[in-house]
Amino acid sequence: MKNYYYVHTGHRIGLDRFRRATTIVRELQKRGVEITLLCSDFRIAGDAKEYGIDKALGVDVVRNIPYIADHGDRLIFDSDEANPIMLEDMKEFFSIFEHIKEDEVVIDEKYFQAYDKTIPLAFFFGDDDYEKDLEPLIPTLKKLDVSLLLGYYYFFDYEDMLKENFKSHYDAQEYNKVITSCEVLISSSPQAVLESLASGGKPIFLKRKDYGDAFDNVMTKYDIPIIQTLDLGQINTVLKKIRNHSYHIVTKSSLNFLSFIDS
Repeated sequence: MKNYYYVHTGHRIGLDRFRRATTIVRELQKRGVEITLLCSDFRIAGDAKEYGIDKALGVDVVRNIPYIADHGDRLIFDSDEANPIMLEDMKEFFSIFEHIKEDEVVIDEKYFQAYDKTIPLAFFFGDDDYEKDLEPLIPTLKKLDVSLLLGYYYFFDYEDMLKENFKSHYDAQEYNKVITSCEVLISSSPQAVLESLASGGKPIFLKRKDYGDAFDNVMTKYDIPIIQTLDLGQINTVLKKIRNHSYHIVTKSSLNFLSFIDS
């Protein structure tokens, strides 16, 4: 009997679910569970070892998971791709089937520490920007004098252009450093926002139109300010109040709901 974790991720849809998935898989590995991470993006699967994952494979389409696994294996399914019929088929195929929804909050323990806040204000759009939606935001961001955290964009002309426009910028490999060292983070990445909050930061969630409403309740639960657009006046108003803004404390994630641990 083998264990698998499938995550719907990639540079066209973002790496938030991947970051959460690696947190869960690492925790299971620490508890002695041998598990293979299945990624919907082959390139991401190739990078998984950098995130502490022992085994990872790319899967071109979600329907091919049963061709990798055997009947009776166990699967954690971190995706909203499957329709109800496919989900029922998976529940019958796997002896244990855990479905993790998009807004499930899981944060690595490393973020729950005291960090020196050496970066006053940073901006992280996310890891998916094939449409280059960040580009028209540059004039406003420059007026705010933010430090830019780059995503894993994989098209260098765009990355070079962004670096040229910001006197203070950080490469994607410095993600953890920026998240933990930033006093105020403006981001469209729900995972980055939650990790910033766990690290003692004061995050602001910039809600992208293409992301839907999945995380609205999560942000409200922790009293994280939500802005719809990067309007300079609105941002400055939020920033003036942010120092005294009271957030709800985000707690360490419990993985007890995963029957993989006890079975």
